[in-house]
Formats: sequence, structure tokens, C-alpha cells
Amino acid sequence: MSEVDLTSEQYEKCREAGEILAEVRDEAAEMVEVGASHLEVAEWAEQRIRELGGEPAFPVNISIDEEAAHATPKIDDDSTFGEEMVNLDIGVHVDGWLADTAVTVDLSGHDELTRASEEALDAALELVEPGVETGEIGAAVESVIDGYGFNPVVNLTGHGLGHWEQHTTPNIPNREVSQSTTLEVGDVVAIEPFATDGSGKVSEGSDEEIFALDSEGSVRDRTARQALNQIVEEFRTLPFATRWLDVSRPKMALRRLKQQDIVHGYPVLKEDDGYYVSQKEHTIIVTEDGCEVTTRSR
Repeated sequence: MSEVDLTSEQYEKCREAGEILAEVRDEAAEMVEVGASHLEVAEWAEQRIRELGGEPAFPVNISIDEEAAHATPKIDDDSTFGEEMVNLDIGVHVDGWLADTAVTVDLSGHDELTRASEEALDAALELVEPGVETGEIGAAVESVIDGYGFNPVVNLTGHGLGHWEQHTTPNIPNREVSQSTTLEVGDVVAIEPFATDGSGKVSEGSDEEIFALDSEGSVRDRTARQALNQIVEEFRTLPFATRWLDVSRPKMALRRLKQQDIVHGYPVLKEDDGYYVSQKEHTIIVTEDGCEVTTRSR
């Protein structure tokens, strides 16, 4: 393999995205308290990212209790936090180079479940170096979570981060697997253990507020065409929220774009048995002697 220049512009922008993201994640987590507004937290974090020189890589995910991913506030959402388990999953890009992070803010009194995902991530990061198999990382995650008496969410994984691509190879499993990938210097990867007191699987729910572009196409409806123009110009292939669209009837516009297979949605993922899910995530760059965590608090 040719030598990788970890000082190149690509990696510097990944680091800049991570630095912005660490600050916003920590500040947003402080805002999560009983009675606070989901929409205000999400919109504050997305605006703060822009103030610091980045752009949201996807809508701020605010997942509650059994929700694991893809939950974001609706337009004019009036939801507030209760005594719940809250997962914040936030992404930043700088010129399409990404960072992705998540933290659980537990208002429900399930501290051990939160610690299980945190310590599983720590164990995974200790293993990362060139030549390690992703299955070994998954085994470490599974071992820690099992040790707490919980289950990893086995059908969710960590993932690579590409240019304008939120999910690329390699996948980082949350359990031991026989078929896996070898990490290499220069890989940019998000590792994200999910722990649950349920069975360890999630399924798609009916709610859908996050979408992404599949392909451009000819659209007759004026509002849908305006929405498509904004999607292509502002978000490209990255996920976006219904509430981000600057058109008069965004839900109808998205319905038309979905019907023409121009965009696809991300249904909210929920734990199959309705049990709690905790999550912790960092983005790393694989280096010659281990890894650099780009989203660690400064």
C-alpha cells in the first residue's frame, strides 16, 4: 500500500470537523434536561455548527428510550424531554469531509446501561491500529456490554466516513463476527457501540423525518422541483431533515420525490422489545501506531 499523508488537506478538514463537533456535542448535551425542547436543542446545535465554521453532516438525531437512530424533530415539534434516556447523535462536515459522534444523556436513572456503551467504546479504541480486524473490535464491544448484563445492538454498526458519504466501508460490528475487514492507516471510521436491556435488535418504525438524495430526475411539480434544487445544491448526498427545506409544503414535496425514487427516507429505528438503548460514538483516523480520536473533548 502506498504511504498515506495524514497531514494532507483531507485529514486536516476531518480534524477540523471533529473539533467543531466535540464542542457542539458537549454544549448540546448540557442543554438536555427535563422540560427542555427537542427542537430547540437540535436547531441550536445545527446553528452552532455553522457558527464554528462547519455544516451539519446530517440532522441532529435525538433518540428517546427505545429509539436507536434516525429520530429528529419535526417542523414545529413541541416535544420536551422527560425522565428518559436521550441519545444525541450529531455530525459535522467541512467541505464534505466528515466527523460523527454520539452521547447518551441519561435522565431515566439507568446509569449502568449508559456506562456499558461508554466503556465498550473505550475498549474498542484501545484495540485500533493498522492490521486489526474489525471483528476483533466487535468482540471487545460485545464482551464489555455482556459484562454489564446487557446486549449489544447487533444489527447496527460503526462505519467508514467518505467524502460527502456518511456511511462507507468498513463496517465496525458491535459483536464478534468471523468475516471482517482489516483496518489500514488513513481509514476514517466512526465506532459506535449500542447497548440495550432488550434482545439486541432494532427494526424500522413508521416515523420518517430524515431523507437523502438517490438520484436527480425530472420533476413536474413546482414545489417538489424547488425542494430538489435545494437538496442538490445544499445537501448533495448527505441526509437532511424535512424541516430544513425552504418550500411551502415540504412534506408533500418529499412525498412526490419519494414516489419518483429521487429521495429515500430513514425510518426511526426502535429496539424490538421496546427496551432502552444507549449509545456512544467517536470518529477516528487510523494512524501508524494506533488511532487519533477527532471528536474527543478538548
